[in-house]
Amino acid sequence: MSETPTQLYLISPEDVDGAFPQRLERALAAGKGTVTAFQFRVKGVDDQHRLADLAKPLQAACAAHDVAFVVNDSVPLAKRLKADGVHLGQGDGDPKEAREELGRDVQIGVTCHASKHLAMEAGEAGADYVAFGAFFDSTTKDKGEAERPTLETLEWWSGLFEIPCVAIGGITPGNCGPLVEAGADFIAVSGAVWNGDEVAAVEAFAAAIADADARKAAKDA
Repeated sequence: MSETPTQLYLISPEDVDGAFPQRLERALAAGKGTVTAFQFRVKGVDDQHRLADLAKPLQAACAAHDVAFVVNDSVPLAKRLKADGVHLGQGDGDPKEAREELGRDVQIGVTCHASKHLAMEAGEAGADYVAFGAFFDSTTKDKGEAERPTLETLEWWSGLFEIPCVAIGGITPGNCGPLVEAGADFIAVSGAVWNGDEVAAVEAFAAAIADADARKAAKDA
């Protein structure tokens, strides 16, 4: 099981125009030491130039705060932006091909839903992290997913593998504790931060994660 404290992985809302770069800046400042990754996840825009324009101020904010900037779904956009990482859904391409395209230094994450088999396949294909979810009802994860991962999924993965795992889907400061204690290396959140006061939300997550990490450390001692 990882000895590194669990970290927060922010995922963008679909609308990142307007005041969102300033909101991200505030969230990253509030999350110093807790927020270590941000995923650019904008659906419904096919124009790569437009996506790149939307991404650049967010990427700059991440760089200023030493936070990894990850592109969702698109290897070409990740390559164009020289992003720190790319996150692949099950239909978004092979991690091996993404590695060939993007090089060794780019982090590659793979959505594995509730499947231990998919997670092992992703690890064998060279993924740098695997993501399990949705753990709870979510506005961003597919509501059609029949099976949910469990705490046992996280315990199993973190007990056997060195590759980090991400928990995602409907996670809030109030329900993240058991996921941290079960071994999630990252807690990925979107609506719980952006649907309200992002600073208060990030601070609440940081406190909840720290409490759960302390309980996990005491249990493992």
